[in-house]
Amino acid sequence: MFKRSKYFTIVIFIMLTSIVPYTSSPFAEAKESAGGWTQQLDYLLKNQAELQGALAGISVRNAADGKLLYEHQGDIRLRPASNMKLLTAAAALKVLGEDYTFPTELYSDGPVKKKALAGNLYLKGKGDPTLLKADFVKIALSLKERGINKIKGNIIGDDSWYDAVRYSVDLPWSDETTYYGAQISALTASPNSDFDAGTVKLEVKPVDRKGDRPKVEITPDTGYLAVINHAVTVDKDGKKKITVEREHGKNTIVIKGTIPITTKSVTEWAAVWNPTRYALTLFKEALEDQGIKVEGKMKTGLVPDTATLIHIHRSMPLSELVVPFMKLSNNTHAEILTKEMGKVVEGEGSWKTGLTVLKSELSKLGVNPNTMVLRDGSGISHVTSIQANQISQLLYAVQKEKWFPVYLNSLPISGKPKKMTGGSLRYRMKTQGLQGKVLAKTGTLSTVSSLSGYVDTKSGQRLIFSIILNNLLDEEKGKKVEDQMVSIIANQ
Repeated sequence: MFKRSKYFTIVIFIMLTSIVPYTSSPFAEAKESAGGWTQQLDYLLKNQAELQGALAGISVRNAADGKLLYEHQGDIRLRPASNMKLLTAAAALKVLGEDYTFPTELYSDGPVKKKALAGNLYLKGKGDPTLLKADFVKIALSLKERGINKIKGNIIGDDSWYDAVRYSVDLPWSDETTYYGAQISALTASPNSDFDAGTVKLEVKPVDRKGDRPKVEITPDTGYLAVINHAVTVDKDGKKKITVEREHGKNTIVIKGTIPITTKSVTEWAAVWNPTRYALTLFKEALEDQGIKVEGKMKTGLVPDTATLIHIHRSMPLSELVVPFMKLSNNTHAEILTKEMGKVVEGEGSWKTGLTVLKSELSKLGVNPNTMVLRDGSGISHVTSIQANQISQLLYAVQKEKWFPVYLNSLPISGKPKKMTGGSLRYRMKTQGLQGKVLAKTGTLSTVSSLSGYVDTKSGQRLIFSIILNNLLDEEKGKKVEDQMVSIIANQ
C-alpha cells in the first residue's frame, strides 16, 4: 500500500500553487471585466429547469470589435433550426447582390395568324418564389396586347433551371404536405404576399346551420386541387378543431373536424404536389380568364432553341425579397436561394452545388464551414449543425459589407406588431427595455429553439449574441429562456 510522506505533500502543494489559473486567459479576463451579467447567465444556465438535460450553445460579442465577451459551449455543434437562414441570406446577398431579380420567361415557337398562335407557348421558370395569380394575368395580358386570342398548340412549363430534386435530403416525410416543407421548383407560385411558394391558402368558415359542411375558400382560386370536406358546423359551444391535410402524391385536400357556428374562420396552408404543374395551371386559367382559348394540352418540357422570347416578368429585387424570407422565416426562399447560388456560380441549380458555393462565401466572411455540417439552406434538417461562436462571428463580419443595411432590415424586431417589421419576434420581448431593441433571427424545430442577432443595451452598446438550445422538452419554454437571456444581456 502506498504511504504518503510529508515531502510528497509539500511537492504536490508547490505544483498546485504554480499552475496558472483559468481566470488569467484572455477570454476569462474579458468575461470578468464584463461584469455581473455574465454571472447571471451562468446562474440561469445552471438552474433553469427547462435547460436540465438540454444542450445550450451561447456566444456574445462586442459588435464594435468582434471581441468575445461570453460563451457557453460556443464551439459545440448544435442544430440551429432557422438560424441557418442567417448564413444563407448572407451568402446570397454576397453572391447575387441586393439588386438581383428572378425572371420568368415566355416563349413561342410558331407564327401568329389571324390572332391565333400556330404553335406552342412555353413558360420558363428561373426560381421566382413570388409569382402570384395576378402576375400570371399580367403575362397573359402581354399576349392579348399582341392581338393573340387563341393558342393552337400546347402550354408547356419548363422548370429545368434547377434540378428535379424537390426535397432537401433530411426533410421529414411528415413535413411534405406542410407549407414549410413545400417542394422546390424553378417554376412555382405563391398564394399571397407572404410568398409561401408551392402552397395554397385554405380558409374554413362556419355556415348558418348546424350540421352543415363549413364553407372552404382556396387562395388562389384554382381548379388545381380537389377538396374533400368532412368537417361539420356545430353549436356555438362546440369544439373548434379543424384539420387540413393533403393526401400523399395527390392534390386532394381532406378537411375534417368541427367549427362552432359563431366562431371565426380557420386558416391553414398546404403544400401542393408538383409546383410546376400548379404554376402552369394558374397561367392557363389566367389565359382563359383573359379570353385566350387554349386548344392544346398542358405539359412540362424544355424550351427549344428555335423558340422566340416574347415576354419577361421579373420579381422584386433580393433587397425586398429578404424581408418576407427572414421576417417570416420562409424555408422555400432559403432553398431556392441555395439552388440559385449554385446555378449562377457553377451552372447547376442543385443543393449540392449551392451548398458548395455557400461554404465558399462563408469562408470569405471569416467563418469556418469545415467545422460545421451543412445539409440545406433553411435549417429544417436535423443533421445541419453549427456552433454559436461561428454564428456570432458571421454577424460581426457582415457589418462590413455594403449590403449590411439590407441584411439588418430583414431581421425580425422585438415587440413590433406589424408582420413585416416584427416578423417572428412581433409577440416577444414587448417590455419597455426590450421592445425594438432586439434584431434577431428565430429558429424552431422539434426539441430545438434558437435566437441570434443584435441587441442594443441599456448602456448604449450594441452586442451580438447567438443562443442555440437543443434537446428541449418544450420549444416554447425554450423561447422564454432565450428572452430571459437577451434581457440579461440588454440590461447592462
